[in-house]
Amino acid sequence: QEWQNPFATWDPRDFCNISEIVLPMDTYWSPPIFILERVNGQNPELNYMVLMHDGTFNSTRPYQVTLTCSLVIFKFPFDTQMCNLSIASFLYPVTDFVMKTRRTPAEIVRDSKSLILTDGEWKFTNLSIIEFTEMMDDKGFSVVTYVISMDRRPTLYILNLILPTCALYLLDMAVLFGPSSLEEKINFQIAIILGSSMLAVILNNSLPTSSNKPPIIGT
Repeated sequence: QEWQNPFATWDPRDFCNISEIVLPMDTYWSPPIFILERVNGQNPELNYMVLMHDGTFNSTRPYQVTLTCSLVIFKFPFDTQMCNLSIASFLYPVTDFVMKTRRTPAEIVRDSKSLILTDGEWKFTNLSIIEFTEMMDDKGFSVVTYVISMDRRPTLYILNLILPTCALYLLDMAVLFGPSSLEEKINFQIAIILGSSMLAVILNNSLPTSSNKPPIIGT
């Protein structure tokens, strides 16, 4: 965060060329912001800010939060999800408090990819920024929304679910139309059903549940 306070300025030549100082957050006014989609998280312990001689305040506070996100898993595991991270302050109307992004989306994407060190199930692909005014009780409030796009890495699901399922059904068709006897076909069909049931249990535990449409692989 960065903001300007014209009442907190000084001439460095009058104070031993000191051009910046570090102060606690409660020393001066600081912008109160909220993350709208937040359901859980840890508050930052870094409660300090830097004050420049020209009245510029700079605060870098790391947040670790859990957000709500509506998933569309129809194409699971080849799905792309888009989640919003909205930052707002409903204490001051837009006539008194306006938020702007200083960096472009391309710069934020580049920095985000350099900071992501984990190699998990999701791959961060893109980010866009929407700045708008939210109307509440005939008052407008400044909101900045970051739209985050992520691709699911499907390799694990292909190896553990899709390939074994396809192999079972190919074997099922081969035995069904093969020259085997009726008794052998029935025994093999029972084995196929048992194997498919085990894969269905594994699939049911792997599929996300927060979606209106079931995924194609589940159907």
